[in-house]
Amino acid sequence: MTILALENISKSFGALKVADNISLSGAQGETLGILGPNGAGKTTLFNLISGDLHAERGRVLLGGEDISSQAPHRRCRLGIGRSYQIPQPFGAMTVFENLVAAASFGAQLREPDTYGRCVEILRETGLLPKADRLAGSLTLLDRKRLELARALATQPKVLLLDEIAGGLTEHEAVELVEEIRRIKAQGITLIWIEHVVHALLAVADRLFVINFGQKLAEGLPTAVMEDSEVRRVYMGLEV
Repeated sequence: MTILALENISKSFGALKVADNISLSGAQGETLGILGPNGAGKTTLFNLISGDLHAERGRVLLGGEDISSQAPHRRCRLGIGRSYQIPQPFGAMTVFENLVAAASFGAQLREPDTYGRCVEILRETGLLPKADRLAGSLTLLDRKRLELARALATQPKVLLLDEIAGGLTEHEAVELVEEIRRIKAQGITLIWIEHVVHALLAVADRLFVINFGQKLAEGLPTAVMEDSEVRRVYMGLEV
């Protein structure tokens, strides 16, 4: 069952086309990996899905419903969760308070009704022992975990992950992949932008490669990574 679909999405900034007639879809429980060099249009694609940008042409569908005109907060409440490449927690609030804020807003629950789920998410993401720490004092790995936890607290049907493994050590990336596998097992559709390709390949069911705002390749991970044009674009990238 298709949960998210982009139909012929286009977006330009002046003469620069950042999304050029792109169509893609994600099925329930599927992990779709997004690859592309810097400036290819990957984060723009996420902005078009989350509502931070609105497409000039095409449609964004969630569960078959056209949400193209919806504001970001409405898309969040309809089931689109997102983590950002640079974590930006509420630094003066505790880890637990960050989750409560996300759950209250995204899932539209009374604050006391969020506590049980927030504790569960903290346990799942390994943050429960740090629940009372100020978010601004966390390490990079734990800030990434908190970014993931906050997105989960909104009860998403689709979770957008933007370079969540970036900047981590090899050991930390392995830990993060295991957490993402556990989330995948819950049936959430994951769309994951990542430059740490081996982390992405450990989880992704399909890959979608974008370059200069256009689709370059799409398909099973092995076939896509063997594609000659994909290999040319990634010349020098260690896979």
